[in-house]
Amino acid sequence: MALLEIKGLKTHFKTDDGWLHAVDGVDLSLDRGETLGVVGESGCGKSVTAMTVLKLLPMPPGKIVAGQVLWQGRDLVPLDNAAMRAIRAKQIAIVFQEPMTSLNPVYSVGEQIAEVLRLHERLSKAEAANVAIEMLRRVRIPSPERRSKDYPHQFSGGMRQRVMIAIALACKPQMLIADEPTTALDVTIQAQILDLLDELKSELGMAILLITHAMGVVAESAQRVAVMYAGKVVEEAPVEQLFAHPRHPYTQGLIRSIPRIDTAATHKRRLEAIPGTVPKLINPAPGCRFASRCKFVQPVCSAATPPLREAAAGHKVACFLDFDSATTSP
Repeated sequence: MALLEIKGLKTHFKTDDGWLHAVDGVDLSLDRGETLGVVGESGCGKSVTAMTVLKLLPMPPGKIVAGQVLWQGRDLVPLDNAAMRAIRAKQIAIVFQEPMTSLNPVYSVGEQIAEVLRLHERLSKAEAANVAIEMLRRVRIPSPERRSKDYPHQFSGGMRQRVMIAIALACKPQMLIADEPTTALDVTIQAQILDLLDELKSELGMAILLITHAMGVVAESAQRVAVMYAGKVVEEAPVEQLFAHPRHPYTQGLIRSIPRIDTAATHKRRLEAIPGTVPKLINPAPGCRFASRCKFVQPVCSAATPPLREAAAGHKVACFLDFDSATTSP
């Protein structure tokens, strides 16, 4: 049994113009000790999927229209807020992409780590403070005894993200949702944060749902990758297989947009951009949502929605293209 299994999830938002289909039939699974990367453009539904798992979305205007979120076989969708509070941080933790807006500016970082421990582990104030210092040490913040008394504004962006990781992992959860944890950081700090997450994952034996728009981050950190576009998963495969043989035209476009330092000196060529724009998700029209931007478009693409089917062992794709006869290399 998978640790987390998302089946047919639909999360919509009520707007003045109609229902916005932010997540519209997503199927994902995550095994114990695995890192699943979820990639796609901004607005494709990655973060909404993650927030739906922990039911952190405002409802209304949000609404889980259909589907299941099975956590170790238990469906989280029907649970009330009290039941979800017992799961958040204790069993499933989350690291948000902007730590400055996630940390409380009026409490020291040590107090914010200790609060989670007192709530879920029932530790005393002194015990929680000691564990908070140890967590700061584990995420490699120098002088943790002194820094635990400091406030978020006294930390750099990379150090604030380390504090967020310390809060998330304080209760040793079985799964971590990392929602674009390196977006606001420079490249060197990004690498340090990703290495830290990988090290702590191995140490604690947890699974990671890594949400990002950076294909390079996925290639470095994940074992499997799911590509989302306009609220749907359009391709899913082991990471090596996806980069070697991307099948969906959207995935191919994402990979072609990555700078190639291995050939830059000998073959100068412009990075390719995917033409067009992401379709509006308010009452979307039937058919493949990538059809208006796809160079392989066929009449059927505008008439029906392609199902996510297995095109090769462990490699799923939502496309009507005949991969055995078409040339679709990146």
